[in-house]
Amino acid sequence: MTTVQLLLEIAKYVIPALIVLLASYLIVKKFLVNEIERKRLAIFQEGMDTTLRLRLQAYERLALFIERIHPRKLITRVYEPGMTVRDLQVALTQTIRMEFEHNLSQQIYVSKQVWKTVASVHEQEMAMINNIASQLNPEGSAKELHQNIIGYVMSSEDEIPVEIALEMINDEAKIVLSQRG
Repeated sequence: MTTVQLLLEIAKYVIPALIVLLASYLIVKKFLVNEIERKRLAIFQEGMDTTLRLRLQAYERLALFIERIHPRKLITRVYEPGMTVRDLQVALTQTIRMEFEHNLSQQIYVSKQVWKTVASVHEQEMAMINNIASQLNPEGSAKELHQNIIGYVMSSEDEIPVEIALEMINDEAKIVLSQRG
């Protein structure tokens, strides 16, 4: 057998083996790339689901915060017989401040506009309480402050800040939910 014949004989077995090896490599590579992409998509989807849950929880917590600082609900929760105007004023503003601080972390899950509205409501409610209280005798009965705050809320022709903020939170939460589907 000559060298050429030997090389042809070797090539007869090696070339088909190389073709099979190359085809196998390409098939396995394509499968692995598809599998990696599928897993990446699954992880991304799982992350989106987690993010959606966190965002919805943030909207829930902020809606609860806004509801809790609504003057009608806040006063009934904080007011105690025998309080003075100053006592009730301090109790109301401290409660609002604590509620707000408890929900500070929610700002990372909601739009800048919603967070600015929530922060603004926090400030407006405290300013409203302080403004009304400043017009009263600090040692007077807290019932007077209570009545003046409720009277202010009832006489307000425009929507009060807590109602506007609650509407904005609800609208944005609905948008986030609609993007999910």
